[in-house]
Amino acid sequence: MLDKNYLFRGDLLSLQYNNRKAENQHTMAKKAKIVKEKSIEDRIWDSANKLRGNLTASEYQNVVLGLVFLKYISDCFEKRYNELVAEGEGFEEDRDEYTAEHVFWVPQDARWQNIASHAHDPEIGMVIDHALEVIGKENPRLKKVMPNNYSRPEIDKIRLGEVVEIFDNMDMHAQGEGIDLFGRVYEYCLQNFAAETQQSGGEFYTPSCIVRTIVEVLQPFEGRVYDPACGSGGMFVQSAKFIQQHQGNLRNVTIYGQEFNANTWKMAHMNLAIRGLDADLGDSWGDSFGDDKHATKKFDFIMANPPFNMKDWGAGRLADDVRWKYGVPPEGNANYAWIQHMVHHLSPTGRIGLVLANGSLTTTSGGEGDIRRRLIEADLVEGIIAMPNQLFYNVSIPVCVWFFNRRKKNPGKVLFIDAREMGMMVDRTHRELSDDLVRYDTVKKEDKPWAKLPAEECDVQRIAKAFRDYEAGTLEDVKGFCKVATLDEIAQQDWVLTPGRYVGIADEEDDGEPFEEKMQRLTSELSDLFAESHKLEAGIREKLAGIGYNIK
Repeated sequence: MLDKNYLFRGDLLSLQYNNRKAENQHTMAKKAKIVKEKSIEDRIWDSANKLRGNLTASEYQNVVLGLVFLKYISDCFEKRYNELVAEGEGFEEDRDEYTAEHVFWVPQDARWQNIASHAHDPEIGMVIDHALEVIGKENPRLKKVMPNNYSRPEIDKIRLGEVVEIFDNMDMHAQGEGIDLFGRVYEYCLQNFAAETQQSGGEFYTPSCIVRTIVEVLQPFEGRVYDPACGSGGMFVQSAKFIQQHQGNLRNVTIYGQEFNANTWKMAHMNLAIRGLDADLGDSWGDSFGDDKHATKKFDFIMANPPFNMKDWGAGRLADDVRWKYGVPPEGNANYAWIQHMVHHLSPTGRIGLVLANGSLTTTSGGEGDIRRRLIEADLVEGIIAMPNQLFYNVSIPVCVWFFNRRKKNPGKVLFIDAREMGMMVDRTHRELSDDLVRYDTVKKEDKPWAKLPAEECDVQRIAKAFRDYEAGTLEDVKGFCKVATLDEIAQQDWVLTPGRYVGIADEEDDGEPFEEKMQRLTSELSDLFAESHKLEAGIREKLAGIGYNIK
């Protein structure tokens, strides 16, 4: 006969097991719900992480972004293919029916169904490489752009197949958002890769809140838009979004750019193609100083985030260059070479917005101070914004945004904005300027720390409004935030352009407590703190003495 205690223990273990099972089921249900609620951007990023293996972040970013682009091309083709089948005219294999609608032609053996059917084959890398090769041959615009070498040994083919399978289960056009969703996915991946790569992320990705600030100030509704260090094309994408949101016509804008890094140049082409934007980024990647792809062109809007404080940029070969109208930039720093390169390319009514390190506002080394003085005296500088720290994923030095204008509405004056205290921390290391323009974000505004802020209190809108009021001549100086200074005032500051010198320090709000009462309260609190400090000190001395250590 079984012991009653044993039976009791058995019942207890059974109860504990059932409770644990129920808890696990509840946990699994919660996890399933979380997975179900994951955005398509998160799911694709999760798939990217499957490819980490022995690839560096900079290597697998090309693999993942290439797959996003390939899926985009395939989905666009399949959508048009199904439309033609539904029409019943038998034109679904007529290449012209696709190119006429600005859809890339995809040969049969390069279509996504064929790729997905080989997801679990050891040759999946070769299948993808072949698809990319034939798509490039059939579409001249993509010939130099398509990534390749998915068959190289470093890429785990089992993981690659799993990623293909994940992509295969995501019909992005079925989500009802089409191109915009692909663009969001691409932007989301760029942002995450910028955070991953840390040291080099800024080479291809400028924080979107900085780009939006520049775009909102310049408002590039029509004309030629140029970026001589275009990275992955973020300036162009935000410009297009601005135009669309304000019911403008994208056909009124033409896009030009240049990029030195070959992989980043390809990323820019893919990013713009996904957005349906045509751009002239040169016949290949190249150095804007030594191999200017748009040497004879002038532009209405120039927006850029060039490499900060770049050394060895080729000054020795370009000493007599026509672009150095305001002085030859020093070999050790390209900041003023970038400025003059852009000014040289500016149309008679053109405007510039560019990001530089704060040192550019004060430096006098290598003749930079004289170049800055001449630019100010020529009345080209329209405004300066000192930006907060921690906006970039990979740059800790303070940055600023310069604005130039060939035809200023307020000649002889410069707007200074000190935005160093603006922005909110969105994670432990990264800050963003608050922005009411939810349409630009890859996540919902409700997920941002400034979700309940009214539009007029958001940082980007406040800065843009200050520029609009400045142009209209109605802006009032606000201590600690903005100041319109004359060229004479700037000359008195030895041509230094640091906004803090001009806007001053904001007045602290009076708490209403009389000064004498406040001093009595504070000195009393300080006296109590001193007494507590002496008490703690005596206790520590006593404890140490008790173990044979006396402090003199």
